[in-house]
Amino acid sequence: VSLQVLLKSDAPTGDVLLDETLRHIKATEPAETVQTWIELLTGETWNPFKLQYQLRNVRERLAKALVEKGILTTEKQNFLLFDMTTHPVSNASEKQRLVRRLQESLLERWVNDPQRMERRTLALLVLAHSSDVLENVFGSLADEQYDVAMNRTKDLLDMDPEVEAAKGRGAEMIWAVLAAFNK
Repeated sequence: VSLQVLLKSDAPTGDVLLDETLRHIKATEPAETVQTWIELLTGETWNPFKLQYQLRNVRERLAKALVEKGILTTEKQNFLLFDMTTHPVSNASEKQRLVRRLQESLLERWVNDPQRMERRTLALLVLAHSSDVLENVFGSLADEQYDVAMNRTKDLLDMDPEVEAAKGRGAEMIWAVLAAFNK
């Protein structure tokens, strides 16, 4: 799915990174694809003509925002000769809430139709898959539940993102992100 990102509104969101991203999207002519924006905004491209659209220090800024919200904490750890800043989870209840949300969506609240799935849950599932943490999410489940959750996830993620995006219903961007990460 090579959907172009078109800006519906440039109204500020109140989040510094999102607002900066909106300014970049607004300033871009012609419109870029989801794949290109992922590469630009994560700093994974070195296209000299598009360096002005890269967000600076994304990981550090995201970690700082999560520290400010009390989700993560900041620690210094010594790795051989180097001191490194790490950001372990400080609010385990928030992490558990997200894990439970994904587990329940694939077990108790399974709808067997991504078009009927809550968009935020679908997005969370796609991000967990793309971040390669789904095994951790389902690791606490009993073997049978683990197999059911993994099979349902596989079925969902194996769907054709282009076909699903074409169905509309407000999840086009989620499917485009999945297609970009599956490349």
